[in-house]
Amino acid sequence: MRIKFGCHTSTWELDYDKETDYLDEVMDTVSNAGFKGVDVQVAMLGRYQNDPEKLKRSLDERGISLASLTVPFTWENDEETKSERERADYYIDYLTNFPGAVMNLPSRVGANRDNLLKRQKQIIGCANAVGKRAYEKGVQASFHPASPETSYFRTKEDYDVLFDLLDISYMSYTPDAGHIKAGGMRPEEIIKDNLSIIKHVHFKDCSNNNEWREMGTGDIDFPYIVQTLKDSGYQGWIMIEEETEEAGADPDKVILNVGKYVEKNLKTIVNKERRK
Repeated sequence: MRIKFGCHTSTWELDYDKETDYLDEVMDTVSNAGFKGVDVQVAMLGRYQNDPEKLKRSLDERGISLASLTVPFTWENDEETKSERERADYYIDYLTNFPGAVMNLPSRVGANRDNLLKRQKQIIGCANAVGKRAYEKGVQASFHPASPETSYFRTKEDYDVLFDLLDISYMSYTPDAGHIKAGGMRPEEIIKDNLSIIKHVHFKDCSNNNEWREMGTGDIDFPYIVQTLKDSGYQGWIMIEEETEEAGADPDKVILNVGKYVEKNLKTIVNKERRK
């Protein structure tokens, strides 16, 4: 597999817990915008929640793939609770129906950053446990940090802890270029320095003053990142997402516009490799 571009459903619903049932419309837009896959937060599975075969058929009809399921967790204990383990195992089994699809694991943002190191250890310890069980069933799990002020993995110091604790025998890392930028770091550097553990990538744009921007209008050098990933031999998905006000008002329109940016500025970098 070469680098492929897809969309994350967070462009349509930022709330990981808001249950919806309009994934068909989202998949239509993703396909019409020229993307090849979708990363679905599980609350948006809707009618497909208990029917992976039906989801496969719907994806096939549109010529796209399931790149990932995003499964958020709080993980407030040293080990997973029974319900957390059952939830994780359900989606691991779900993903066995989609060879190559990633289990993307964001931890929920807390109310504050109290007991920071303890919480970081709890979160990564539980993520590692999920990753090991996923690995044993042929599913790649990947940890996704975020950038809100009360996130447990936000700054360079937090990332140092993350990379020290992450069990790379089973787990990979999902860099989110926008969240890295909003956390005061340079995504170009973070991604380049951690290529060996990256199996899934999220792109959204952010300005130097930490404002979300439509892709290509912020201050992240996406062509450089794509070139870096390509040169490293990366063979996975780059998932596009938007958190701008415009996306909140009309996500379909924004994704169709961003598809044009990706086609012109990013796919050309990948396609050059094919012509060698």
